Amino acid sequence: MAGEGGNEAGGSASYISHHLQNLQFCNKDGEWVWNDCAGNFWAVNVDSIFWAVFLGLIFLVSFRAVAKRSSADKPSRWQAVVEMIVEFVDVSVKETFHGKNKLIAPLALTIFVWVFLMNLMDLVPVDWIPLASYMVGIEYMKVVPTTDVNITFAMSISVFLLIIFYSLKHKGLGGFIAELTLHPIAPPLKGPGIIAAPFIIAFNFILESVALLAKPLSLSLRLFGNMFAGELIFILIALIGLFQLPLHFGWAVFHILVITLQAFIFMMLTIVYLSLASEKH
Repeated sequence: MAGEGGNEAGGSASYISHHLQNLQFCNKDGEWVWNDCAGNFWAVNVDSIFWAVFLGLIFLVSFRAVAKRSSADKPSRWQAVVEMIVEFVDVSVKETFHGKNKLIAPLALTIFVWVFLMNLMDLVPVDWIPLASYMVGIEYMKVVPTTDVNITFAMSISVFLLIIFYSLKHKGLGGFIAELTLHPIAPPLKGPGIIAAPFIIAFNFILESVALLAKPLSLSLRLFGNMFAGELIFILIALIGLFQLPLHFGWAVFHILVITLQAFIFMMLTIVYLSLASEKH
């Protein structure tokens, strides 16, 4: 069905480009328009934001409901699942974060579950929600927020700002600057070699700045690249038509591991980065 629909609409390329197109809203020539946003830097991907917020609310509401109705005598199945997730994240934080901070564990839990739920949308057959949206007049609808580089960058930049905040909080401005300029090569601060100190400090600053900026970049692009590739494979499988079910099922089973692993990696790297930011050297 998907393959036939794609051919009627202008071939496989048209089908793929349609499924990879976001529902966008932007200001063009002084007017607010939908989807006619090619090359507009300030275009808003409405579908990505909607699904990210919607899935975040599902996480908050469901976990809050468990917390309010939790029972030690007769725990429900959902309570058992939530407790397993919370315990898993708590152990991961205790083993990785070398410090005391009440924010890290809730932050890690939020990142893991939220990213997992956004990734999980990749298992929904690629035609279902876009077709339903088209029937109500919405031309484009991407349902996996983590296949939008804007969403992954927004999350990674938030982590980056926390890294800067905790670095300044625990090390002070002087300590933070020293970390960027006196490592990995210790410049000579006395003796004949002091002439080379400014050059070594500049070299250290370049290296450490690149390493610092690489953290949000790697966080965002790793998640985006893996999820975008997974979505693209689902779309290519859908082009087969009626014979797609075995391949779709096989890739979906394997993709469950990718979905969980990417959420775990994003969470663990966040914990590691914040742990390093909180340590004094």
